[in-house]
Amino acid sequence: MEMHQLEYLIAIAEEGSFTKAAERLLIAQPSLSQQIKKLEQEVGRPLFDRLPRGVVLTEAGFRLVEHARRAMSEMNDGKRKVAEIGDQVAGSLAVGAIPTIAPFLLPAAVSAFLRRWPGVAFALVEDVTTKLLDGLERGELDLAIMSTAEHLPTIHIETVASEPLFLVVAKGHRLARRRKVAWSDVEEEPFLVLHDMHCLAAQVQQFCGGQGTRRRIAARGAQLSTIAAMVSAGLGVSMVPAMFRAADRASDRVYVPFAKSQPSRELCIAWSLRRYRTNAARALAETVRSLLASPPQQ
Repeated sequence: MEMHQLEYLIAIAEEGSFTKAAERLLIAQPSLSQQIKKLEQEVGRPLFDRLPRGVVLTEAGFRLVEHARRAMSEMNDGKRKVAEIGDQVAGSLAVGAIPTIAPFLLPAAVSAFLRRWPGVAFALVEDVTTKLLDGLERGELDLAIMSTAEHLPTIHIETVASEPLFLVVAKGHRLARRRKVAWSDVEEEPFLVLHDMHCLAAQVQQFCGGQGTRRRIAARGAQLSTIAAMVSAGLGVSMVPAMFRAADRASDRVYVPFAKSQPSRELCIAWSLRRYRTNAARALAETVRSLLASPPQQ
C-alpha cells in the first residue's frame, strides 16, 4: 500500500468520479484506475461500487478512506515539521472563514500577514461552520475563523473577540432617525435573514427569542450583501454584524444600535488538536487576534 494510492483513493471518494479525480490530481485516468485496482487486490475487497453516473465507497472503502486521511495528515505534518527550522515562518497555509466574516476580515488579515512573511503560500476557503469544522478534522484546513460552533474534542476553539450586531433599515424607514431602537420596535417588522445553514441566522433567532420578540420572516438570502440590497429596496429590516456595517459604503441604508440587551456574536479561531500547528498557522492566528482587538469604528 503506497501513499499515492491513498491519495488517489481520497480524491475519488471526494469527487465521486474517476474522471474528476484524475483531473484534480493531474494524472491520466487509466493510471488512476490501475492504481485503485492494485489497491483493491491488496486489501482483497472492492473499494468502490461503479455506478452509471459515478462511484460510491463500499463498506471496505469507507473504512480504508478514513485511515488514508489520517495517514496523509500524518505525512503532511511530518513535512511541515521538517520544513520548519527554528522560528522560520514559511510553507503553505490553508485558512477557512464563514461567509459573514471572510470578506471583511480575511483580506486585511492576509495582507498584513504577507507584508511580514511574504514566503507563505495561502489557500483560502469560504464556507459555513459545519464544513469548516469538517475541513479541520480532515486535515484540509490549518486554521478556521468562525463564530458560534459546536465544541468537538478534536478541535480547539478560541474566542478572541465579540462583535455587536446592528439593526439595518432603509434610509426612509420609520426607524432610520432613531438613535437607538427597542426590541419592541421591530416586533412587527418583516425580517430578512440568512438561510439556516449560517450561524448568524441561529444567533439572530436566539436573540429575538430571548427578548420575547416575534419575527415575521419576509425572505431568506445566502449572502449579507443580498440581504442588505433587499433592505435598501424596502422589503424589510435585518440584523448584521459591525464588520459589515464598517465595510458598507451604500448611502441608502441606516444602522441603528439597540437600546438594551445589545446583541453580539463571538469571533473565534479554531484548529485541529490532532495536527501539528506550524509557525505560519500560529503567526496568522496572532495577526487575526491583533486585528480583532481593534474593531471597526461604530
